[in-house]
Parts: sequence; structure tokens; C-alpha cells
Amino acid sequence: MDRQAQFRAREALIFQVAEQLLLENGEAGMTLDALAAELDLAKGTLYKHFQSKDELYMLLIIRNERMLLEMIKDTDKQFPEHLAFFMLHHLHHPERTVLFHQIEERLSTTGAGIQHLFSELYQVRKQRLRLIIRMTETYLASIESHMAVRDYLASIWALTHGAAAILNSSFYQRYLGSRDTLRVAYIDQALAMPKLTHHIPQFA
Repeated sequence: MDRQAQFRAREALIFQVAEQLLLENGEAGMTLDALAAELDLAKGTLYKHFQSKDELYMLLIIRNERMLLEMIKDTDKQFPEHLAFFMLHHLHHPERTVLFHQIEERLSTTGAGIQHLFSELYQVRKQRLRLIIRMTETYLASIESHMAVRDYLASIWALTHGAAAILNSSFYQRYLGSRDTLRVAYIDQALAMPKLTHHIPQFA
């Protein structure tokens, strides 16, 4: 294995372990010292891959978004399968969904020296959104739904993130029962929305 391949392999492992530590311990418990110790690497070696903890967080968020982009490129899957994959990606790991959203919101106002990473993140999202919009338009037309693409995508996002918040809540977890049953119910609800939406009454 050449040096570049070794570098990429080590970076993939760093991101994998960093995400695991972050999800297990939260932001407060995810230190670079702990990460270096877990990987049995010198702390200085970590700085060859990122310059700060904030930069590491952004790289983890971008990595997650790229994963979602690759999922949507699978042309063998129909819209309902893509919807289920997207929702399950978030609902099987609701702690990641909630935490990444919180970190991104915080870094968008307090992060220093990482604006180029926000630009990269938004470019990945734009690529994904273009594919999603085209796919959603085709699907809504195929089922003769009157629901607007914008409204449907916004509803899916809200439903998914709301479900992730509930699944991640220590209070609500006591009353949820089977989490798998709940995940399926949310997906069914998302798929049913455009079929039930024909003419929404206008209110003054």
C-alpha cells in the first residue's frame, strides 16, 4: 500500500472512531486526546487530517452528507425505496441526526476558519437536492398527486427530524414500545401523505 492509500485508510478509520466517540460521549466527552488514545496515534498525527475539533465535526457532517448523496444515485431503486433508505438512515441512528444538526447550527455562527467546509457541505446538498427534486416530481406525477414537490420534501424532512428527536428522547423512549414498529409507521405516513393530499382548503 502506497503512502497516499495509507493516509486515506487512516483518515477513514479516524472519522469512524471519532463519530463513534462523539455519539457515545457527546461533544463534551469527545476530546482529541481521547481520540488519539483510542486510535493509538500521536495527537500530532491527527492534525495531518484536520486542524481543529470544529473542522473534524464539519468533516464528519460532510462525510454523512456524501453517504446520502451516493444512496440517492442508486437508479435501481424506486422512490418509495429511496424514501425508506433516507428515513431509516436517520431513524436507526437518531442520536447522530440530532447531534449533527445541533453541531452544524452552532458552527454556522461560532465556527472559525471553516467557511470553506460549509461551502463544500452546501455543494454536496445541492447535488443531492437536484436529484431528489427530479425523482420526487416523477413520483408525484406517477401517482397523480396534487401535492407540491417543495411541500412534500419539506414534510418528509420535518417528519424525519421530528421522529429522530422523539426516538432520541430519554423521556419519550419510556412510552414508545417497539422502535422498529414506530420507524415503519413514520415511513408509511410519509408515503401516504401525497396520496391523501388532493385539495387543501385555503384559509383567509
